[in-house]
Amino acid sequence: MLRVTDLSSYLYCARKLYLERVLGLREPYKPALAKGSVRHETYEAVVLGEEQIVSKISEGFTLADIQSLYRKACRDCLQKKIETYRLRLAKFGVDAESLFIKTLPLVIVEFDERALVVYGFMERHEVYGKELWKRLTPKIQTEIRVESTSLGIRGIVDQIEVYENGYVPVELKTGKTPKEGVWPGHEIQLAAYALLLQEKFQTTVKEGFVKYLDTHERRHLAFNPFTHDEVRELITTVTLLLDNWEVPDFVENRNKCISCGLKQECYNPLKIQALLTEKRPSTTIE
Repeated sequence: MLRVTDLSSYLYCARKLYLERVLGLREPYKPALAKGSVRHETYEAVVLGEEQIVSKISEGFTLADIQSLYRKACRDCLQKKIETYRLRLAKFGVDAESLFIKTLPLVIVEFDERALVVYGFMERHEVYGKELWKRLTPKIQTEIRVESTSLGIRGIVDQIEVYENGYVPVELKTGKTPKEGVWPGHEIQLAAYALLLQEKFQTTVKEGFVKYLDTHERRHLAFNPFTHDEVRELITTVTLLLDNWEVPDFVENRNKCISCGLKQECYNPLKIQALLTEKRPSTTIE
Protein backbone atom coordinates (compact mmCIF):
# COMPACT_ATOMS: atom_id res chain seq x y z
CA MET A 1 0.00 0.00 0.00
CA LEU A 2 1.32 3.43 -0.94
CA ARG A 3 1.80 6.24 1.54
CA VAL A 4 0.11 9.52 0.68
CA THR A 5 3.51 11.18 0.93
CA ASP A 6 4.70 8.88 -1.88
CA LEU A 7 2.40 10.77 -4.23
CA SER A 8 3.84 14.17 -3.37
CA SER A 9 7.38 12.74 -3.39
CA TYR A 10 6.78 11.40 -6.90
CA LEU A 11 5.76 14.85 -8.13
CA TYR A 12 8.88 16.37 -6.58
CA CYS A 13 11.36 13.73 -7.82
CA ALA A 14 10.31 10.29 -9.04
CA ARG A 15 13.92 9.09 -9.08
CA LYS A 16 14.47 9.91 -5.41
CA LEU A 17 11.21 8.17 -4.47
CA TYR A 18 12.37 5.06 -6.35
CA LEU A 19 15.78 5.07 -4.67
CA GLU A 20 14.11 5.23 -1.27
CA ARG A 21 11.14 2.91 -1.70
CA VAL A 22 12.61 0.28 -4.04
CA LEU A 23 16.36 0.39 -3.51
CA GLY A 24 16.15 1.16 0.20
CA LEU A 25 18.34 4.26 0.34
CA ARG A 26 17.74 6.76 3.14
CA GLU A 27 18.72 10.41 3.50
CA PRO A 28 20.93 11.24 6.49
CA TYR A 29 19.01 12.79 9.36
CA LYS A 30 19.24 16.59 9.10
CA PRO A 31 18.95 19.31 11.73
CA ALA A 32 16.02 20.78 9.82
CA LEU A 33 14.11 17.54 10.40
CA ALA A 34 14.72 17.72 14.14
CA LYS A 35 13.64 21.37 14.26
CA GLY A 36 10.55 20.57 12.20
CA SER A 37 9.66 17.67 14.47
CA VAL A 38 9.92 19.88 17.56
CA ARG A 39 7.59 22.45 16.05
CA HIS A 40 5.15 19.96 14.60
CA GLU A 41 4.87 17.96 17.81
CA THR A 42 4.41 21.15 19.82
CA TYR A 43 1.35 22.03 17.73
CA GLU A 44 0.01 18.55 18.28
CA ALA A 45 0.59 18.67 22.03
CA VAL A 46 -1.20 22.01 22.44
CA VAL A 47 -4.18 20.76 20.45
CA LEU A 48 -4.33 17.54 22.47
CA GLY A 49 -4.49 19.63 25.65
CA GLU A 50 -7.09 22.04 24.33
CA GLU A 51 -9.96 20.60 26.34
CA GLN A 52 -8.14 21.54 29.56
CA ILE A 53 -7.47 25.04 28.22
CA VAL A 54 -11.06 25.72 27.19
CA SER A 55 -12.50 24.19 30.36
CA LYS A 56 -10.68 26.88 32.39
CA ILE A 57 -12.50 29.70 30.61
CA SER A 58 -15.15 31.30 32.78
CA GLU A 59 -17.62 34.16 32.40
CA GLY A 60 -15.87 37.49 32.19
CA PHE A 61 -12.77 36.17 30.39
CA THR A 62 -11.40 38.59 27.81
CA LEU A 63 -9.67 37.66 24.57
CA ALA A 64 -6.36 38.48 26.27
CA ASP A 65 -7.19 36.07 29.10
CA ILE A 66 -7.87 33.25 26.66
CA GLN A 67 -4.76 34.01 24.65
CA SER A 68 -2.78 33.89 27.89
CA LEU A 69 -4.01 30.32 28.53
CA TYR A 70 -2.99 29.20 25.06
CA ARG A 71 0.37 30.97 25.27
CA LYS A 72 1.22 29.22 28.52
CA ALA A 73 0.36 25.89 26.91
CA CYS A 74 2.58 26.80 23.94
CA ARG A 75 5.53 27.58 26.21
CA ASP A 76 5.10 24.44 28.30
CA CYS A 77 4.67 22.10 25.33
CA LEU A 78 7.57 23.62 23.41
CA GLN A 79 9.88 23.30 26.39
CA LYS A 80 8.98 19.63 26.79
CA LYS A 81 9.49 18.87 23.11
CA ILE A 82 12.84 20.63 22.97
CA GLU A 83 13.95 18.68 26.02
CA THR A 84 12.94 15.46 24.28
CA TYR A 85 15.06 16.38 21.24
CA ARG A 86 17.90 18.08 23.16
CA LEU A 87 20.55 15.40 22.56
CA ARG A 88 19.63 15.03 18.91
CA LEU A 89 19.74 18.79 18.40
CA ALA A 90 23.10 19.00 20.17
CA LYS A 91 24.61 16.52 17.69
CA PHE A 92 23.91 19.05 14.94
CA GLY A 93 25.14 22.00 16.98
CA VAL A 94 21.62 23.39 17.44
CA ASP A 95 21.30 25.37 20.66
CA ALA A 96 18.10 24.36 22.46
CA GLU A 97 17.54 27.75 24.11
CA SER A 98 17.97 29.64 20.84
CA LEU A 99 15.55 27.27 19.13
CA PHE A 100 13.01 27.90 21.89
CA ILE A 101 13.31 31.67 21.50
CA LYS A 102 12.97 31.46 17.72
CA THR A 103 10.12 28.93 17.62
CA LEU A 104 7.85 30.14 20.43
CA PRO A 105 6.54 33.27 18.63
CA LEU A 106 5.73 31.17 15.56
CA VAL A 107 3.69 28.74 17.63
CA ILE A 108 1.98 31.47 19.64
CA VAL A 109 0.78 33.34 16.57
CA GLU A 110 -1.12 30.25 15.41
CA PHE A 111 -2.82 29.73 18.76
CA ASP A 112 -3.61 33.42 19.19
CA GLU A 113 -5.85 32.90 16.17
CA ARG A 114 -7.37 29.81 17.74
CA ALA A 115 -8.02 31.80 20.92
CA LEU A 116 -9.90 34.34 18.79
CA VAL A 117 -12.12 31.56 17.42
CA VAL A 118 -12.85 30.28 20.92
CA TYR A 119 -13.51 33.77 22.24
CA GLY A 120 -15.91 34.53 19.40
CA PHE A 121 -17.83 31.29 20.00
CA MET A 122 -18.02 32.02 23.73
CA GLU A 123 -19.38 35.51 23.12
CA ARG A 124 -21.97 34.42 20.58
CA HIS A 125 -23.32 31.50 22.59
CA GLU A 126 -22.63 32.74 26.14
CA VAL A 127 -21.21 29.42 27.27
CA TYR A 128 -18.14 28.81 29.42
CA GLY A 129 -15.92 26.10 30.81
CA LYS A 130 -16.88 22.50 30.13
CA GLU A 131 -20.08 23.54 28.36
CA LEU A 132 -18.04 25.75 26.05
CA TRP A 133 -15.78 22.83 25.21
CA LYS A 134 -18.75 20.53 24.64
CA ARG A 135 -20.39 22.87 22.15
CA LEU A 136 -17.31 24.44 20.57
CA THR A 137 -16.93 24.14 16.80
CA PRO A 138 -14.75 23.58 15.03
CA LYS A 139 -12.85 21.18 17.23
CA ILE A 140 -9.43 20.08 16.05
CA GLN A 141 -8.16 16.52 15.85
CA THR A 142 -4.49 15.81 15.15
CA GLU A 143 -2.43 13.04 13.58
CA ILE A 144 -5.41 11.05 12.26
CA ARG A 145 -4.40 7.74 10.66
CA VAL A 146 -6.43 6.88 7.58
CA GLU A 147 -6.13 4.16 4.96
CA SER A 148 -8.12 2.55 2.19
CA THR A 149 -7.60 -0.85 0.62
CA SER A 150 -9.79 0.14 -2.32
CA LEU A 151 -7.66 3.21 -3.05
CA GLY A 152 -4.40 1.51 -2.07
CA ILE A 153 -3.09 4.40 0.06
CA ARG A 154 -2.60 5.24 3.71
CA GLY A 155 -1.37 8.24 5.66
CA ILE A 156 -1.61 10.52 8.67
CA VAL A 157 -3.52 13.80 8.40
CA ASP A 158 -1.84 16.60 10.37
CA GLN A 159 -5.12 18.15 11.51
CA ILE A 160 -8.84 17.80 10.92
CA GLU A 161 -11.24 20.62 11.72
CA VAL A 162 -14.45 18.97 12.86
CA TYR A 163 -17.67 20.87 12.17
CA GLU A 164 -21.26 19.85 12.82
CA ASN A 165 -21.72 19.20 9.10
CA GLY A 166 -18.37 17.84 8.05
CA TYR A 167 -14.60 17.57 8.16
CA VAL A 168 -11.87 19.81 6.79
CA PRO A 169 -8.29 18.44 6.48
CA VAL A 170 -5.41 20.78 7.26
CA GLU A 171 -1.76 20.13 6.46
CA LEU A 172 1.02 21.96 8.32
CA LYS A 173 4.08 22.77 6.21
CA THR A 174 7.37 24.51 6.89
CA GLY A 175 9.69 25.86 4.26
CA LYS A 176 9.15 28.12 1.28
CA THR A 177 5.63 29.37 0.52
CA PRO A 178 4.49 29.62 -3.12
CA LYS A 179 3.54 33.08 -4.42
CA GLU A 180 -0.03 31.88 -4.79
CA GLY A 181 -2.00 28.70 -4.16
CA VAL A 182 -0.10 25.69 -2.84
CA TRP A 183 2.76 23.57 -4.14
CA PRO A 184 1.57 20.74 -6.46
CA GLY A 185 2.78 18.05 -4.05
CA HIS A 186 0.87 19.61 -1.19
CA GLU A 187 -2.28 19.89 -3.31
CA ILE A 188 -2.23 16.21 -4.28
CA GLN A 189 -1.43 15.19 -0.71
CA LEU A 190 -4.37 17.15 0.70
CA ALA A 191 -6.70 15.86 -2.01
CA ALA A 192 -5.67 12.28 -1.22
CA TYR A 193 -6.45 12.83 2.45
CA ALA A 194 -9.85 14.21 1.45
CA LEU A 195 -10.62 10.98 -0.41
CA LEU A 196 -9.51 8.90 2.58
CA LEU A 197 -11.60 10.96 4.98
CA GLN A 198 -14.64 10.68 2.72
CA GLU A 199 -14.37 6.92 2.84
CA LYS A 200 -13.66 6.83 6.59
CA PHE A 201 -16.53 9.11 7.63
CA GLN A 202 -18.90 8.42 4.73
CA THR A 203 -19.32 12.10 3.94
CA THR A 204 -18.23 14.55 1.28
CA VAL A 205 -15.07 16.55 2.01
CA LYS A 206 -15.38 19.71 -0.05
CA GLU A 207 -12.33 21.70 1.00
CA GLY A 208 -9.03 21.70 2.84
CA PHE A 209 -6.20 24.02 3.84
CA VAL A 210 -2.42 24.08 3.78
CA LYS A 211 -0.86 26.15 6.57
CA TYR A 212 2.58 27.46 5.61
CA LEU A 213 3.89 27.98 9.11
CA ASP A 214 7.03 29.98 8.34
CA THR A 215 5.04 32.74 6.64
CA HIS A 216 1.85 32.27 8.68
CA GLU A 217 -0.32 31.79 5.57
CA ARG A 218 -3.36 29.55 5.27
CA ARG A 219 -4.09 28.55 1.68
CA HIS A 220 -7.49 27.17 0.67
CA LEU A 221 -8.16 24.24 -1.66
CA ALA A 222 -11.56 23.26 -3.05
CA PHE A 223 -12.00 19.63 -4.12
CA ASN A 224 -14.00 18.37 -7.10
CA PRO A 225 -14.33 15.14 -9.10
CA PHE A 226 -11.45 16.18 -11.39
CA THR A 227 -9.17 16.53 -8.37
CA HIS A 228 -10.14 13.07 -7.16
CA ASP A 229 -9.55 11.58 -10.62
CA GLU A 230 -6.07 13.11 -10.64
CA VAL A 231 -5.31 11.45 -7.30
CA ARG A 232 -6.51 8.04 -8.53
CA GLU A 233 -4.48 8.32 -11.74
CA LEU A 234 -1.40 9.27 -9.77
CA ILE A 235 -1.87 6.32 -7.42
CA THR A 236 -1.86 4.01 -10.45
CA THR A 237 1.23 5.71 -11.93
CA VAL A 238 3.24 5.54 -8.71
CA THR A 239 2.21 1.94 -8.04
CA LEU A 240 3.42 0.89 -11.48
CA LEU A 241 6.67 2.80 -11.02
CA LEU A 242 7.48 1.06 -7.73
CA ASP A 243 6.54 -2.35 -9.09
CA ASN A 244 9.13 -2.42 -11.88
CA TRP A 245 12.94 -2.45 -12.11
CA GLU A 246 13.50 0.60 -14.28
CA VAL A 247 15.06 3.51 -12.40
CA PRO A 248 13.43 6.85 -13.37
CA ASP A 249 15.54 9.49 -15.07
CA PHE A 250 16.99 12.48 -13.24
CA VAL A 251 14.63 15.29 -12.35
CA GLU A 252 14.49 18.10 -14.92
CA ASN A 253 15.04 20.83 -12.34
CA ARG A 254 18.54 19.97 -11.17
CA ASN A 255 18.34 22.69 -8.49
CA LYS A 256 16.41 20.11 -6.47
CA CYS A 257 19.57 17.99 -6.37
CA ILE A 258 21.68 20.58 -4.57
CA SER A 259 20.45 19.86 -1.06
CA CYS A 260 19.35 16.27 -1.62
CA GLY A 261 20.86 13.82 0.83
CA LEU A 262 20.90 11.06 -1.79
CA LYS A 263 22.82 13.05 -4.41
CA GLN A 264 26.04 11.03 -4.25
CA GLU A 265 24.32 7.66 -4.59
CA CYS A 266 21.89 8.99 -7.20
CA TYR A 267 24.70 10.13 -9.51
CA ASN A 268 26.70 6.94 -9.05
CA PRO A 269 25.60 4.48 -11.80
CA LEU A 270 27.72 1.64 -10.38
CA LYS A 271 26.05 2.02 -6.98
CA ILE A 272 22.58 2.09 -8.53
CA GLN A 273 23.27 -0.99 -10.66
CA ALA A 274 24.65 -2.88 -7.66
CA LEU A 275 21.51 -2.09 -5.66
CA LEU A 276 19.29 -3.17 -8.53
CA THR A 277 21.15 -6.46 -8.77
CA GLU A 278 20.87 -6.96 -5.03
CA LYS A 279 17.18 -6.11 -4.77
CA ARG A 280 15.85 -7.65 -7.99
CA PRO A 281 14.40 -11.13 -7.43
CA SER A 282 16.47 -13.79 -9.12
CA THR A 283 14.83 -15.96 -11.76
CA THR A 284 15.55 -19.63 -12.19
CA ILE A 285 15.13 -21.33 -15.55
CA GLU A 286 14.32 -25.03 -15.31
